[in-house]
Amino acid sequence: MRDLFFAGAREWSFGLLNGERWRLKAGPATVLRFGEPEPEAGGWRWSIEGGLLASGRGGSLWIGWSQGRLLARVEGYRPRLPAPAFEVFQVPVHHLTTRLFLLRLRGRSPAPGPLADAGRRELALAVDAGLCALAARGRLGRALLLAAACHVVFWSIGGRTPGARLAGIKLVALDGSGVTPGQALARLLVGEEASGTALVEAGIGGLHSPADAALGGLGRVRSPANAASRR
Repeated sequence: MRDLFFAGAREWSFGLLNGERWRLKAGPATVLRFGEPEPEAGGWRWSIEGGLLASGRGGSLWIGWSQGRLLARVEGYRPRLPAPAFEVFQVPVHHLTTRLFLLRLRGRSPAPGPLADAGRRELALAVDAGLCALAARGRLGRALLLAAACHVVFWSIGGRTPGARLAGIKLVALDGSGVTPGQALARLLVGEEASGTALVEAGIGGLHSPADAALGGLGRVRSPANAASRR
């Protein structure tokens, strides 16, 4: 856990960042620089020392286990961006990338439920494609945009498009929790593996399989209110 956050930076950042010893870099520039890790309360804590995204030294990153859940927590961080811009632009990226890292630690085995077979996937795809084509009145470009938007929205609010509901499948995170909007967009653009998601059987007409039960909250990221505060 101590080393994997940095060693796996290219994977959880979609290739945008490189990880070196206790620092994250974009090309030659250091985005965030951390101090030496210290063991603490079931995990590891790194002090935040500086970098392009920090206005100065201060705050810390903690990753570890708490009450059976694998969590990440940032406290006292001093962002370089003004607070409104930080909340709108940087916080969602922090949440998505940290969640993806935690889900990678969890891994794909055991699966969060019975995996959807090819037949169910194809049925869901055909139904959704047909509905979007009808709504777009046969205009291909409009149908593609509508399909993309609908998938991100439906995955974010319940994990099931109309076609998926008919096929009895559902998109969930690898820990069995709901898919976040960031994960839904990543699933659309880069697929299941990189987005930390899985298509599982979910029953039909309100009948649900064990896939609908959360598996301990793995991958949920706590974001304290003081994370964006300045000193």
